[in-house]
Amino acid sequence: MRDACPACGHEQALILLEGSDRLYGTTDRVFQVVECQACQLIRLHPWPSSSEVRQYYPGGYWFVPDQDAVSRLEEAYRRFVLRDHVNFVSRALRDVASDGRVLDVGCGGGLFLRMLNEKGHSVVGLDFALGAAGAAWNQNRVPSACGDLKQAPFAPESFAAVTMFHVIEHLFDPVGYLEAAHQLLRPGGRLIVQVPNAACWQFLLLGESWNGVDIPRHLINYRAHDLEILLDRCGFHVLRTKHFSLRDNPAGLASSLAPSLDPMARRIRRMPEAPGTRMAKDLAYLGLVAASVPFTLLEAACHAGSTVMIEASKKE
Repeated sequence: MRDACPACGHEQALILLEGSDRLYGTTDRVFQVVECQACQLIRLHPWPSSSEVRQYYPGGYWFVPDQDAVSRLEEAYRRFVLRDHVNFVSRALRDVASDGRVLDVGCGGGLFLRMLNEKGHSVVGLDFALGAAGAAWNQNRVPSACGDLKQAPFAPESFAAVTMFHVIEHLFDPVGYLEAAHQLLRPGGRLIVQVPNAACWQFLLLGESWNGVDIPRHLINYRAHDLEILLDRCGFHVLRTKHFSLRDNPAGLASSLAPSLDPMARRIRRMPEAPGTRMAKDLAYLGLVAASVPFTLLEAACHAGSTVMIEASKKE
């Protein structure tokens, strides 16, 4: 097959697998996941057009709790697992020794920013989806805007940190986004990026069933060294790398093994469920997540976790 690699421009690629939207069922179209034969970057083929890709992001592609007991329990669970992210960013801010603002790109419903704000940090959210930015503002009371980071209405060098959790694998232009983040960071500022790790054991064992490949929403499937090369190109120096996320690694494995139990997928698919059925499925999913913890800790200890989180600083 011939299709230019977005990283090196090489046109020869090896087909690794084929699949469609396994999690949300937004399309029956079959895509390929291919590996560049020059730089080994793994990517979706063919890339959908910018207009086509919108249909693959169903409404409610972010978490906003309802008012019932099940939703309150789900929010409590999300708060528990998000502490991992909050602590990672808080440590980065301590190293910066700055009380400057944090910009979360792809903020979704804003719960992470709310938790960071509760620790005393000034925060701002940005998201492509108007509904997500509105939910962050209205539900979690954090200032947020809807838009593209490359055209965001913020002054240069106005942030102490920029965070991108599971964002750049969705982007047609990751270089443009990272360069925009570089401009928005003050000297010594920190960039925190997290992506699924295509070098993980889960991808090796599960192939197209691995939740991290997320056809057709993930355009590029990064390994840690792919991300490090990209950050270096965009003016960043890698400081710290982490291969385990309490929020993402065990839940990702659970969703790979039993996508029909994934709470977000069930919500987005609008599956009719009685309250008792919903609670039973949520508890079964939570049990599968808990059972996934030992394996995901082991693969992360071997630097083969299903996510990679990097803290990087601006090159001066």
